[in-house]
Amino acid sequence: MSQKIASFLLLFLILQSCTHAQTFNKAKLDSFFVAMNVHDENMGSIAIASNGAAVYQNAIGYSQLNKDLKTPATIKTKYRIGSISKMFTAVMIFQLIDEGKLSFETPLATYFPQLPNAQKITIGEMLDHRSGLHNFTNDSLYTASAPKSEAEMIAIFASQKPDFEPDTKAEYSNTNFVLLGYIVEKLTGKTYAEELKKRVTSKIGLADTYYGAKANPAKNEAYSYKYTGQWTQMPETDMSIPGGAGAIVSTPADLVKFINALFAGKLISRTSLELMKTMKDNFGMAMITIPFYDKKGFGHTGAIDGFSSLLVYFPEDKLAVAYTSNGVRYSTNDVIIGALSIYFNKPFTIPAFKTINLSTADLDKYVGKYSSTQLPLKVAITKNNTMLFAQATGQMAVPLEAKGDNKFDYAGVTIQFDTAKNSFSFTQGGVTYLFTKTN
Repeated sequence: MSQKIASFLLLFLILQSCTHAQTFNKAKLDSFFVAMNVHDENMGSIAIASNGAAVYQNAIGYSQLNKDLKTPATIKTKYRIGSISKMFTAVMIFQLIDEGKLSFETPLATYFPQLPNAQKITIGEMLDHRSGLHNFTNDSLYTASAPKSEAEMIAIFASQKPDFEPDTKAEYSNTNFVLLGYIVEKLTGKTYAEELKKRVTSKIGLADTYYGAKANPAKNEAYSYKYTGQWTQMPETDMSIPGGAGAIVSTPADLVKFINALFAGKLISRTSLELMKTMKDNFGMAMITIPFYDKKGFGHTGAIDGFSSLLVYFPEDKLAVAYTSNGVRYSTNDVIIGALSIYFNKPFTIPAFKTINLSTADLDKYVGKYSSTQLPLKVAITKNNTMLFAQATGQMAVPLEAKGDNKFDYAGVTIQFDTAKNSFSFTQGGVTYLFTKTN
């Protein structure tokens, strides 16, 4: 009898978990994506998996827009995933450590003695952004369109001064994971792309995930776009530059398979997974925490060119969510918040996405050059007809969307102008930055 009761309870729990996955308001989530699509607020694709099974997929916008040529995105469209690639790189490094080919204490000097502090920096410190190596993508001279060899990239890294002494604090640096990608190649004698296929994608059946090259629409790969009154194609980063830090192409369906396999122990050991999840100064080893109400998720965000992505797994709910975008007005973070709110039946009102139209004369009061005492950047605010643009030192101009009351938005970051004081401010990472007009 007790065995029958236990079996019944097990069946009840299984039915409960299946019911939960099927009872969220899919129609509301559909409506949310329809609203974003109709108002040109976002172009992208989402996948949600509960207990390893897909419960929702959707795609909006286009993978390619070229005059009269419009290719609608589908759930099979592939996107550049940017820094989510770091999770794949970390998995391969953990595998090499388990194979005894590497250790967390191995100094960077073993492979690249010419880099600053190479003898002091360890593999473990690189994994959790505690190396002090300067983030090369922050350099005002950074350009991404021309291909670069490993030797050229190492020369760039060697010329940059460290930002701090190793293991004294944590600071995000793409340099760490470009180097870790090179180390994978040195230890295996194979290319990163070959090892990615052998160690991850073939192992767990990811048919649409690989090391990227120049975008190819014939392979159902998306171009990325920025919104300037209409979607305008962005220049492409050559994938030889981000490498192990950001060169992977994938789909949301593959990404949720990946993170499900990661947490199921199919790629690395439980001990290694715990290290990925352990936060020091807000960074784990290639993972960050992503909270939602009282729930604690783990994953990573990604941004490259006009692409934006987010991958998160909530262990207690066994829920995986991935969103990839190739055109952002309504931020990726807000898309995920909306999707999770609807999934977990939390309060959420689908935005009206009202457009505020300003005349070219209305924009004159914002135009000028601005500087800050907090950041070594100058920002030029310019206009083109009725669209306002911001261009930071060494970066591309980005469009600012009017939100009313002297507020403008770009990809979820709100810029607040104070025209009386000839300044603007924005908040990022909990810090508010003030810029003052210099002319």
